[in-house]
Amino acid sequence: MIHQVNGIRLGCTDRGTGLPLVFLHAFPFNRTMWASQEPLSSRFRIITIDLRGHGESDAPAWRYSLDQYAADVQALLGLLGVSRAVFVGLSMGGYLEFALYRHCPDLILGLVFADTRAEADRPEQVKWRFDLAQRAAAVGPSAVIEDMLPKLLSPGAYQRRPDLVELVKSIQAAAPVQGIVGDLMAMAERPDSTDLLGSIAVPTLVIVGKDDVLTPPADAERIARGIPGARLVTIPDAGHMSNMEQPDQFNRALTEFAAGLSAASR
Repeated sequence: MIHQVNGIRLGCTDRGTGLPLVFLHAFPFNRTMWASQEPLSSRFRIITIDLRGHGESDAPAWRYSLDQYAADVQALLGLLGVSRAVFVGLSMGGYLEFALYRHCPDLILGLVFADTRAEADRPEQVKWRFDLAQRAAAVGPSAVIEDMLPKLLSPGAYQRRPDLVELVKSIQAAAPVQGIVGDLMAMAERPDSTDLLGSIAVPTLVIVGKDDVLTPPADAERIARGIPGARLVTIPDAGHMSNMEQPDQFNRALTEFAAGLSAASR
C-alpha cells in the first residue's frame, strides 16, 4: 500500500482490526523486518511503515531528520484514520518514538521501546556515523553490512542460523544510499531524550535482547527506570534485532502489553 504524504510516497502495510499497533523499523531496514509480528493482526490492527528512504517509500536525496520522520508518520496515520495508537520502535524506531512524543503526544496510547537508547550520540558515535555515510556514499550498502552485520544478532545465531543472517543481510542490502545517508544524519543530530523520560505519561514497555551489543541492556534499564511505571523485558539468546531473532518471546511480551491497553481502553 502506497500513500502520498508530505510530498513523497510512503509504503505501509495495514492489516487486522482493533487496537492499532504501529511498527517503526531500525536502520537501515524497512517494514519487512516486522514480518514475524504481522500475525498479531489476528488480534490487533498491525501497521508497518517504510520510513522515507527505505522499502517502497521514496528516497529523496536531501536532509533527513527524526522530526521529519515523525511528521511523515503523523500524516500517514491521519490518512489511515488512526487517532491514537501504540507505537513499537526498534533501535532508530525508538529514537523516532521520542520525536513523536515531543510533537504529537495525543497520538500515543502506549510505547514499546525495543533495543534502543534515550541518550544522544557521543562525539565518537557522531564521527562513526559520518565516516559510515561517506563509505556508503562511495560503495553502497555493503559498507553498512560490513560494519553492522556482525553486531546485529547474538553470537549463537551466526553459527546456528545462517538463514536469519542472510535475511538480515538481504534487508540491509536493499537500502538506497540516500536513505542510509539520511538516517545517519538524522540519528547523529537527534537530541538527548533522557530528560523526556520522566514526563512520559503513557504505558510503556521496554524490550531488549540480552546479547545486544549496539544498545546493551544497560541502555534499556535506564529507559525503564526513567519512565514512571515502565516494564522491562530482557529476551535471552537475542541480540539487537530481538524481534527477528526471538519472535515468539518478543510477540508474547508485546501481546500481553497491548492486550492490557486494549482492555483498559474499552
